[in-house]
Amino acid sequence: MRRSGVSLAEVASLENLTRAFWRAAQGKRERLDVVRFAAALDLELAGLGAAIRDGSVQVGEMHSFEIRDPKRRTIHAPCFRERVLHHALVAQIGPPLDRALVDDTFACRRGRGSLAAVMRAQGHLRRADWYVKVDIRGYFSSIDHAVLRAALRRKLKDRGVLGLCDRIIASHAVSPGRGLPIGALTSQHFANYYLAPLDRLLLEGLRGDVLGIVRYMDDTIAFCGSRQQARAILRAIEACVGERLRLRLRPPQIQRSERGVSFLGFRVQRSSLRLSRRRRRRYAAARRALEAAYAAGALAGHELQAGLGAALAITAHADARGWRQAELRRRPAVDA
Repeated sequence: MRRSGVSLAEVASLENLTRAFWRAAQGKRERLDVVRFAAALDLELAGLGAAIRDGSVQVGEMHSFEIRDPKRRTIHAPCFRERVLHHALVAQIGPPLDRALVDDTFACRRGRGSLAAVMRAQGHLRRADWYVKVDIRGYFSSIDHAVLRAALRRKLKDRGVLGLCDRIIASHAVSPGRGLPIGALTSQHFANYYLAPLDRLLLEGLRGDVLGIVRYMDDTIAFCGSRQQARAILRAIEACVGERLRLRLRPPQIQRSERGVSFLGFRVQRSSLRLSRRRRRRYAAARRALEAAYAAGALAGHELQAGLGAALAITAHADARGWRQAELRRRPAVDA
């Protein structure tokens, strides 16, 4: 595998850092830490560039909070200066890492995304009789630092860049030598790249059995022609994930394609897309909260309408018109 020659000087260049600042500030221009950074932008960027070049840049300063989506997750959001650093680093190492990925992985990639992954899965359902669906238990928290560092060294060669990556990786650990923080831009790209060997195994090592795959971060579906092939594919996945990547699978699923598959918030059938229970609950909860706030006088009519429009977006792209109509009959809309 040819390694990329992207250098630490390119990461630390003023032009790269300036672009990184604007990307990191997008949607956050009113926050106090962003306002302070922008007020002394030239000095901040010059100082950050110098710290990157001499290896003294601070990493690991994060704000932690919990969300439910629907399960409880701990988010570790880097401070704004470190967000700029992460954007600057990903701008340079992101393209070579992306080129190492197969076409059938859809997370954190320009022009891809979850809906494209769902549509690809539907296409594979139509042409294959069986599938194997797997995901990783506690994926971000169980990524092995040593395995990740070795993988990065197979793709990048500049010592300064690798040293910066090592420091970012080592700045967070859920258990000794394991874990990436959910909420950091570098974590998303590192985690997506981490499973590239599994993609290659399925598409190249098991070419005779696998008819196609689709992966969105750690959610992977491999399509094949028979139950026997599905079982063989699962054994190969278990060996790769457990021995090479040092991860553990959640209970896998082997199923006929004609029965459909639950994937990324949809129930994907060969001829339709249905809302998953999770998306239906999210829509119902969002609607109840908005209407309660309006009834309490906390929202104006136009704000309620805008909020309901956003809630309806949860149901977009699915064949959900009948379900939405039934939901409105059960719980009529309030007048705004």
